[in-house]
Amino acid sequence: MTEYKSDLLFGALTGNGRILVVDDEPCVRNVVRMVLEKAGYDVLEADNGETAIEAINTGENRLVVDAVICDIRMPKINGVQAIEYFKKQFPHVPIIVLTAYPEAEMAVSFMRSGVVDYLVKPVEAQKLTAAVKRAMEQRQLTWA
Repeated sequence: MTEYKSDLLFGALTGNGRILVVDDEPCVRNVVRMVLEKAGYDVLEADNGETAIEAINTGENRLVVDAVICDIRMPKINGVQAIEYFKKQFPHVPIIVLTAYPEAEMAVSFMRSGVVDYLVKPVEAQKLTAAVKRAMEQRQLTWA
């Protein structure tokens, strides 16, 4: 009999982990997806907070999202609201903010609330993958 390992406890079994990218700009989601897939991650995409919340609660996705990268300014449910939801409903899932409109006060607030990183667009591929690696390490510590 083959041993089954849950994605919830061991991360996605198909790569380095599964990342949910939430951004209303298709070109940003595309670039982030390409960078992360090249680094061995599986990537889910959502074009706003509402779609992201639906995605994380639908089917198998609910338990296999290892980290979230979220923009702030988006239509419908914005990034601040989405991040609050993720932190409350999925406290074990690390969050990275990726924004084109950096605000020092907001960055400090997010970092104090436990966000792994606060990145500014356009972000270098190396900085993005380093932030995701830190998020994955934080997730593993949470489950240790």
